[in-house]
Order: sequence, then C-alpha cells, then structure tokens
Amino acid sequence: METDNEKQEKRWYVVNTYSGHESKVKEKLEAKTESMGMQDYIHRVIIPETTEVEIKDGVKKEKVKKMFPGYVLVEMVMTDEAWYIVRNTPGVTGFIGSSGKGAKPTPLLPQEIDKILSSMGLSRTEADMNLKVGDNVSIIDGPFSGMVGKIDNIDTENNRLNIIIDLFGQETSVDVELYQVTKM
Repeated sequence: METDNEKQEKRWYVVNTYSGHESKVKEKLEAKTESMGMQDYIHRVIIPETTEVEIKDGVKKEKVKKMFPGYVLVEMVMTDEAWYIVRNTPGVTGFIGSSGKGAKPTPLLPQEIDKILSSMGLSRTEADMNLKVGDNVSIIDGPFSGMVGKIDNIDTENNRLNIIIDLFGQETSVDVELYQVTKM
C-alpha cells in the first residue's frame, strides 16, 4: 500500500523506445501530458545527449550524440495513470527496471541521475528543491544522515552543498552532495 508521501514523490525513470524515435516519443509524451492535464505527475522528459566537437577536413563541427540511443529519461510521480500514459505513448516499448507482470519500475538512484544530468549541464535538484543559502535541510544520506542543518554555500557546478550542523553543541561545517539532502 502506498502512502500519500510516496505517491507525491517525483523520481526519474528510464523509458525504452524504438531506436531513432526518442524525439518523437518526447514530443508525443509532452503533448499527452499537456492534453490530459498530467503536468503534476509527468514533469520532464529528457533525451540524454552530449555535444562533441569534430574536426573534419579542417572544419570544426559540433555534433550532438545520444548518450543512450533508444532511451529517454522521464521525471514523474509513479501513479497508475501516469504509468499507463507513458507506457502507451507511441514508440515506447517499456520501462527499464520493471519485471513485467504489472510491476511498476524501479527509479534511478539520485547518484545515477545526477551524473547523467550534470554531464548535460542540468541538475536534478535545481527544479526539484530551489535551494538557497539559509534554507534548512535534512541530511538523508552519508555519515551525517538524520542531522538537520542550514545551507551556508551552494556549489551548483559540482552539485555540492556546504551545511552548518550542530555537532556536539558546536556549529560545524560539512560538505555534502545535493542528493544527500532534502529541503525541510
């Protein structure tokens, strides 16, 4: 049984598409999301790509290459309806991390999606949390897990935060990765 909290949490999922249909799937899924009023459940659809510079016959050309041909990343809240909409989008062959038989797929781990998004110059947490200096956060991973602190510095380029926590009655500065905190 899902709790209300689990239902409302948006996570990243990997969707398998027919090779070469990634852009069509992105367009169709975004259009479906809009027309069915599912913007609160299906947030971002991303085709993981990198830009490579190629020099051919002395001419410099930028070439966009797909990091994972045949796959798109979908940031969504995994409800029955959202799951149905994504699965039944033309060009989609299924989710990665689902055992089939009606089982919902496993989301990507925060570290996995952070690595993919940062290589594209994007961030999972920019849109997710809108963190700013002075915000209180709860540390949910690592040696300081369970502690609460105040953001002292944000390093968006490296997806890291400097947080002031109370350690044995003394203010202590700790460095954590974005995925290790949640906004309070």
